[in-house]
Amino acid sequence: MAIEGRSPEAAEAGPDGPRLSPVPLRAVGSRGGAPAQERALRARGRRTMRRLLDAGMTVFEKRGYQAARVDDIVKAANTSHGTFYLYFANKEDLFRALAVDVADEMTALAESLGPVGPDQDGYAELRAWLDRFSHLYEHYQAVITAWTEAATSNTDFGRMGRDVMARFTSALIARIDETHVVGVDPQIAAVALVAMIERFNYFVLSRQVRVDRKDMLDTLATITHMGLFGGRRRAGRRPFTRRG
Repeated sequence: MAIEGRSPEAAEAGPDGPRLSPVPLRAVGSRGGAPAQERALRARGRRTMRRLLDAGMTVFEKRGYQAARVDDIVKAANTSHGTFYLYFANKEDLFRALAVDVADEMTALAESLGPVGPDQDGYAELRAWLDRFSHLYEHYQAVITAWTEAATSNTDFGRMGRDVMARFTSALIARIDETHVVGVDPQIAAVALVAMIERFNYFVLSRQVRVDRKDMLDTLATITHMGLFGGRRRAGRRPFTRRG
């Protein structure tokens, strides 16, 4: 199936998501799509572009990439088709801009994790970081989910997702390696941590499991702190929220 505004060869969408033509990750980002990059945007233009990006995120989350149409995005943004094409060439172009935004934010998030020692300060640092990850995942769920589903494919989209996850994991490897916990391989531990927190957030947001947010963060932080960073078991136990 061809994507609007592109030839089938250039913009074919496969079963693993959109096949993106090779472009460096930071080539688009919050600057928008190809049409927007050809001119300097004023404040009003940047706000309009942001509204289109947010609308695209909403539509991709509700309908999925394949079913989403430019018409859906335009309606969600309460604007016109003409305005859309001032900033993006097609829905693939908009999705790419979102993907680059996610790549930048995930890299910054990974690098924001400070030293995690075995004490209470280390636990607090880790829990705050997991909280930031959860908020980022909730906002960009549609893009991150598409990445993880396409990670094993040999499409440009799959390769982009693997590159981002590799950079994200590398930052965690460095932090885990600082702890020198016996029996913990930093690379294996970092990959396992990413898999755990990504899937658990997905299960929560897709309502496959129902948990209290505070309970989720406390539990993920505790098992990660004790298992990977040599954290000490905290005295006492807070009662968790009962679920029916």
